[in-house]
Amino acid sequence: MKYYLLTFIFVSLFISTSTPGFAELHLENVPIQSGLLHGHIDPGEKVVYAGRQLKTTPDGTFIIGFGRDVELQQTLIWIDTDGNHHPYKLSLKQRKYNIQRIDGISKRMMNPSQTDLQRIHQEALQVAKAREHKSDRLNFQETFIWPVTGRISGIYGSQRILNGEPRRPHFGIDIAAAKGTPVIAPAGGVVTLAHQGMFYSGGTLIIDHGYGLSSSFLHLSKILVKVGDQVVQGEIVALVGASGRVTGPHLDWRINWFDQRLDPALLVPEMPSH
Repeated sequence: MKYYLLTFIFVSLFISTSTPGFAELHLENVPIQSGLLHGHIDPGEKVVYAGRQLKTTPDGTFIIGFGRDVELQQTLIWIDTDGNHHPYKLSLKQRKYNIQRIDGISKRMMNPSQTDLQRIHQEALQVAKAREHKSDRLNFQETFIWPVTGRISGIYGSQRILNGEPRRPHFGIDIAAAKGTPVIAPAGGVVTLAHQGMFYSGGTLIIDHGYGLSSSFLHLSKILVKVGDQVVQGEIVALVGASGRVTGPHLDWRINWFDQRLDPALLVPEMPSH
């Protein structure tokens, strides 16, 4: 806690004193790999990150998501009301990730056929389209809650070894729960994808929380909402299942800022006792 406090103070002082005018740009938390950064500028000003002009709320709030292995040195461009561009360097805190071994996955899931690969490609396009949804919803500002409570069986960022073969990192958080357990919306939003059976992720639901932030829920047994539905925080939207590439029932919850995969555990309080 002391580290975060001191770092926040340092960042605030740096913004206020390093360059004339930077007093108008404020960061509300410490930037970290796989985390979500909240910032604020004055009305009429702009912020550009990675070639993207960021959407800002009426009061000047913006967000930026950083992926698992993003470079620790990043640059924002703050544009003042006179059109002057001010580069600002961000130094991200580095994360460390674990190794996770999972056995018992079917051969088909490990080595898809050519037909399966075509299906996987089409499904990936659907997911990417849903995550690129650019809405003005302000639900991203809500304090997120857990969609399911239970034992955490898989953590974000862990390097997965499936049936003894090293694979890509895990980009969600797995919560063990019985099949049929209700899944609730961690924050309000609009449904942008509701697919009953994708190859890898099985029943898959995506909710857009606004400004590029979205939640994905994988391996569901049943989806209770449809594309275009508006949901509120705490609303039951699906049921836990064991569909897709899994070895047992659980919820795989993922958070994206556009194509950047974030750690959901950084957006919620500690898992309540169960």
